[in-house]
Amino acid sequence: MVVATGFFDGVHLGHRLVLDELVRVARERGEESAVATLWPHPRNVLQQDARHLRLLTSLEEKKAMMKALGVDRVEVLEFTRRFSALTMEQYLSEIVVGRLGAGTVLLGYDNRIGSDCSSPEDVASVAEALGLEVIRTSPLPAGGRAVSSTRIREALSSGDVKSAAGMLGYAYGLRGVVVAGNCLGRTIGFPTANMKLYEPLKLIPGGGVYLVRVNVLGEEYHGMCNIGCRPTVSGNGAMTIETNIFDFDEDIYGLDMEISFMERIRDEKKFASLNELGRQLAKDREGCLRFI
Repeated sequence: MVVATGFFDGVHLGHRLVLDELVRVARERGEESAVATLWPHPRNVLQQDARHLRLLTSLEEKKAMMKALGVDRVEVLEFTRRFSALTMEQYLSEIVVGRLGAGTVLLGYDNRIGSDCSSPEDVASVAEALGLEVIRTSPLPAGGRAVSSTRIREALSSGDVKSAAGMLGYAYGLRGVVVAGNCLGRTIGFPTANMKLYEPLKLIPGGGVYLVRVNVLGEEYHGMCNIGCRPTVSGNGAMTIETNIFDFDEDIYGLDMEISFMERIRDEKKFASLNELGRQLAKDREGCLRFI
């Protein structure tokens, strides 16, 4: 068995270098490819500024992406405080060799393992002493810098969904259930589907209006999504994710919906009246259609 290990949040282009190599090597040798990944995120368990941590992928999204890349087995390791005490050598010996039965381990350029936060060089040395073959991969440059989940989170938080997509290798998305709103959008000609996320720790892009792809009822549509606190119609400051789906008029309350972010159109702003908001939304729609 050939194993790669890590959290792999976002399964971004840097991760895909490791996973593609994992699958290639395993297939060439006629062996099983496996990923050992952690859940929940270590920062949540260890309370390391956990209140500010938001994830690029839910556990199910991460597993599905890895499987789509050809990984045979995804082993989810429950991260607990007790688990966090494992040293790098204990992790390799007990998990990679003992639990998974691996003969080869792939290491990313910044793959740090264990409570001693050992460098890839130290990991390689100990792994080889345990009888593991070690394969190293290189960082993937994006604009002169290596791709990282942190950089992607920063881009999304600022609303830069295009840069995020360039590092992820796909358009960032949100998935949830459609819930009832206040129905004011319908009164000005722009009914919206309000989303409640399935994964509450999923990162929501910075406030504003976006062109999105919408998957609902087994079909794909385009639409525009507003993320923010709806300052024109609400004063409670609650964050909402509401999407006007183009050329669509179905009752989808209580149903699954997924949106993928294509372009940022503008910042969220407060308007003097609903009529003024309606006029701006018409302009936003035209802007979206030009991008399409």
